[in-house]
Amino acid sequence: MVCFLHRLIAALRSYWDEYRRRNPSAIPSEDAYVPPQLFFNGKVDYFDLQRLGGLLSHLKKTLKDDLASKANIIIDPAEISAISMDDLDEDDESVTQQQRPGGAAAGAGSLARPSWLSSPTLGRANRFLSTAAVSLMNPRRSLTSVEKVKVRTLSVEQRTEEDIEGSHGNDGLLLGRPPDEPDHPITEKSLLEILDGAIMMYNLSVHQQLGKMVGVSDDVHEYAVALKDTEDKIARCPAKRKDILDELTKSQKVFSAKLNHLSRRLAWINATIYSKEKMLDIYWLLQVCIRVIEHSDRTTTLFAFMPEFYMNVAMNSYSALKNYFSPVNSMDELPEYQETLSRLAAILAKHFADPRIVGTDIKDSLMQALASYVCYPHSLRAVERIPEEQRVAMMKNLLAPYEQRPWAQTNWILVRLWRGCGFGYRYTRLPHLLKSKPEDANMPSLQKPCPSTLLQQHMADLLRSDSEMAASFLNSVLNQLNWAFSEFIGMIQEIQQAAERPERNFVDSRQLKVCATCFDLSVSLLRVLEMTITLVPEIFLNWSRPSAELLLRRLAQLINQVLNRVTAEKNLFDRVVNLRLPGLESVDHYPVLVAVTGILVRILVDSDVQG
Repeated sequence: MVCFLHRLIAALRSYWDEYRRRNPSAIPSEDAYVPPQLFFNGKVDYFDLQRLGGLLSHLKKTLKDDLASKANIIIDPAEISAISMDDLDEDDESVTQQQRPGGAAAGAGSLARPSWLSSPTLGRANRFLSTAAVSLMNPRRSLTSVEKVKVRTLSVEQRTEEDIEGSHGNDGLLLGRPPDEPDHPITEKSLLEILDGAIMMYNLSVHQQLGKMVGVSDDVHEYAVALKDTEDKIARCPAKRKDILDELTKSQKVFSAKLNHLSRRLAWINATIYSKEKMLDIYWLLQVCIRVIEHSDRTTTLFAFMPEFYMNVAMNSYSALKNYFSPVNSMDELPEYQETLSRLAAILAKHFADPRIVGTDIKDSLMQALASYVCYPHSLRAVERIPEEQRVAMMKNLLAPYEQRPWAQTNWILVRLWRGCGFGYRYTRLPHLLKSKPEDANMPSLQKPCPSTLLQQHMADLLRSDSEMAASFLNSVLNQLNWAFSEFIGMIQEIQQAAERPERNFVDSRQLKVCATCFDLSVSLLRVLEMTITLVPEIFLNWSRPSAELLLRRLAQLINQVLNRVTAEKNLFDRVVNLRLPGLESVDHYPVLVAVTGILVRILVDSDVQG
């Protein structure tokens, strides 16, 4: 699929530019995009793929008035009724099959639809092949030009050439152009559908295959380490132990042969799969997805019709360019790379909290992508280059109360913006872990601190200007800190009791992981409190603010609770830390004590300033 995608992109761009040579008013392939009306005019079948706003049937019911006013499209009521009836039929059928398993199996041979027909990949490929011949299979149907067009979703067998390319008074695939969409030719309608399919193909299979090939590089590294270790053992082996020397020599030959084979394979992959030309193809797909998202965003509520895979491909293609391709091909050398980076940053900053996006998975993916984005200096600077209005809106969404939403990633983003400015917070890895090698040094959490004073200033301005938002945000942070640290103490009590039992015990690794996560959450919440009291000390210390005294009392209570549990010698926390259990490596006195010290220092310093 990887090779097919690259050849498809080459052919697509060639025909696209050929069409522009014949029609100079069309756009070049460098500026290619899929217009947003394809997502809601029913001309393209997206099967059951999820839309940003949820299920298509739900969107047609809830946004039918917006379709009529903004795109001059009226959804056929019969289609909505048919969708509802199909849902009921599927429910009845599933119940019937559960009640009569024998009958369902008996009729499967003659009535069941083959599973391959339900595959989005094969179904879309079948539509590619049928597009050219569709005019020969079906007669043309005349369409009269009316102010508003009633549409129904057409299957491949129902479509004619007129439905795709259009005719007098019929825009074909471009039916229902929104008012904000430019009225100029883009390219041939069939090429738009092929571009749409190429993006879907990358999402369904190509990205996963690119990721699997990166594993060859990891295998080369592992065998190189094993070969070097074996050679060191051979050098230390006494001459009189010929039996051991023979075994080590055999191992050396095996490792050397395997390393030679993998090195050749890696060289082939770098020359063919991860070459500069292939990198430019993936970069072109990234730029196409960015333009599609920007054009769809201008349709306001109709943005909800866009399939989720466009967002996924925008994030995954950037990840592939950054993590998969050879370091020889630098991303900085890509054309208009900095501008593309800023446009992608604007998309992540705006849509990670977009109410038009309802899917839990895609919202989590956007949040994780933004969290990764702020960990690297070049991408963080791209976030700082987006318009100020968007930066302020992003920070306002990050400062929303933590209740009733997934807050851990949000808190982690704020911590990354602060890391490098806090008290004793300029380390990349915890001091007691420096002697051990990390499993993956490229992880976002192991990047060098790169704080953003610009975004910190936006946060300070927001908290200073809106006292209600500041109080609700800090109360939610204090609530979550109380919960996380209490859960952590409860878990280490169970771990300590299990370790002191006379019989042989094994602590569940999942319990250790959850325990370490609660500790890390507690430390990160303390760092957010340190950041807040450093940037806006008057929230706690200016008692003319109605919530200042209450917030300061709550903060003092939590700090006392943390210090009582952590500082006493040979207490519960100290004994668990000394056990050095695998999975609790991050649990130590240093990270929590320096975070608390940072808070106390700022309170003492700023209390004198506040008078």
